[in-house]
Amino acid sequence: QDAFEAFHVDKVLVSKYLKSLQIGELAPDQPSIEPTKNKMLVKDFRELRAAVEKMGLLKPNQLFFFLHLAHILLLDAAAWLILFYFGTSLMPFIVSLVVLTISQVQASWLQHDLGHLSVFRKTKWNHLLHKFVMCHLIGASAKWWTLLHSRHHAKPNCFQKDPDIDMHPFLFTLGKKFSVELGIKKKKYMPYNHQHKYFFITLPPLLFPTYFHCHTFYIAYTKRYWVDLTWMLTFYIRFFFTYGSLLEIKSLLAYYFIFRMLESSWFVWVSQMNHIPMDIYYDNNLDWVSTQLQATCNVEQSLFNDWFTGHLNFQIEHHLFPTMPRHNYWKVAPLVKSLCAKHGIEYQCKPLLTAFADIV
Repeated sequence: QDAFEAFHVDKVLVSKYLKSLQIGELAPDQPSIEPTKNKMLVKDFRELRAAVEKMGLLKPNQLFFFLHLAHILLLDAAAWLILFYFGTSLMPFIVSLVVLTISQVQASWLQHDLGHLSVFRKTKWNHLLHKFVMCHLIGASAKWWTLLHSRHHAKPNCFQKDPDIDMHPFLFTLGKKFSVELGIKKKKYMPYNHQHKYFFITLPPLLFPTYFHCHTFYIAYTKRYWVDLTWMLTFYIRFFFTYGSLLEIKSLLAYYFIFRMLESSWFVWVSQMNHIPMDIYYDNNLDWVSTQLQATCNVEQSLFNDWFTGHLNFQIEHHLFPTMPRHNYWKVAPLVKSLCAKHGIEYQCKPLLTAFADIV
C-alpha cells in the first residue's frame, strides 16, 4: 500500500490495471501487517502522508521548475558561445567545460524531478519533458533511468534488488556485513583493502563516460525504446554539429570526454553520500518507512547545498515522498523528524563535507 501510494500520482488510472490482478479480499480476522513490519509506525506514517496531502505539499510550483530549466538552457548556450566569441585557446576551453558541466548536472537533477512525476500534475507532461531533458539535453534514455531508479527506490540498499549497489562485490565490497561474508567465503575480485584509494580514480570520473554511456544504449536497444533512441541521437547530432564547427576532432573528443568525467564525478559524490555509508544488506521485508530510513541520510540545508545536490540533501524526505516537488522537502522535514523521534528511529543529517568523507 505505502509503495503504491508513494510512486503513483494518478492512482485512479493505475488502479484500472490492477483490477485484472485481484484474486479476492483479505478476511476481516486476518492481520493486514506482516510480522516483520512496524504496525504503529506504518499507521503514523499514513496519517502523516494524509496531512502532507492536505497541506498541498505534493503540488508543484511550476515557476520554480521553469526557472530551473531556464538556467540550464542559458548555461548550455553559454558554453558554446564562450568558445565562439573567445576562441578555443586553453582558458576559454576550460571555462566552457565548467559551464557545460554545470548545465549537464543541473539537467540531471531536473530529469530526476520529471522522472518522479513531480513537476507537472499530469503524468504525460512529466514524461514528455523528461524525454526532452534526459534524452535531448543529456543524451541518455529516460525509460532506462526510470527502469533502474524505480527499483532503487523500492528497495534501497537491498542486495540483488537495488541496481545502485550492483558494484558489490565485483568492484567494491559494500556494507560491514557483506564485507565479513566475503572474508569468510574467501572471495576476492579486487584488492578491497585499497578500495578507498582506487575509488577516486574509478567510480567518480568513469561511471558516466564508460558504464552508463554503454548501458543506456544497450538497454534502450534491447528493450526497443525507439523513441528514446531517436531523442538521444538528437543530442549527439546537436553536440557534434555545434562544437564540431569550432573544434578539431581531437579537441572535440577531448572536450566531450572531459565534461562527461566532470559531470560523472559531481553526480557520484552527491548520489553516493546519502546511501553508501548507510546499512547495506539483503532485503529483510521491512515496512516502507523503515526500509527507506535505514538506507538514507540527509545533508544540512543551505542555498548552495540545495542547488549543488538538486535538493538530494533531503534524501530521507525524497525517499518517503518520491513524487513530492523538491522545493517542499524543507517543509515536511520537521514532521518526518518528529515521526522518527516518536518511534526511536535515527534521523541522520550531516554537513556536506562529512557526508563526502563518510563515502571514503
